[in-house]
Amino acid sequence: MKLHDVVAPSGARHSRKRVGRGEASGLGKTSGKGNKGQKARSGGGKGSHFEGGQMPLYRRLPKRGFKNPFRVEYEVVNLRDLARFPEVSEFDPETMIRLRLVKGGEARVKVLAEGEIDHAVTVRAHGFSGRAAEKIRAAGGQAEVV
Repeated sequence: MKLHDVVAPSGARHSRKRVGRGEASGLGKTSGKGNKGQKARSGGGKGSHFEGGQMPLYRRLPKRGFKNPFRVEYEVVNLRDLARFPEVSEFDPETMIRLRLVKGGEARVKVLAEGEIDHAVTVRAHGFSGRAAEKIRAAGGQAEVV
């Protein structure tokens, strides 16, 4: 059997119901919604959050905390991750994305000090922990903030 031989069994594929296209279609006049009432109206129905008049869950639960709209998210890279690539002498956010150390997108990159690095590298990132910058300089490299 080949892919072009695969066919859906007869009766498995239905044409969609065309609602409101005349009496002969079987779904004309009221379009299968019955006569009048809230559910027959456009946009009618109670909504997914309605619980029959009971106080809805989102109103029963306490609201706590604070979401800082100015928070800056960082993608974290440790020195041990950089040490896995001794052939690379310069790391910048684009290189880290290419090497799959961080995901692409809008996030900024911060280098942390977990692990050791034993060869001189130039690292350009949006942030460094103090110890990470010290370790990079101790290995003969440079830590540059982008």
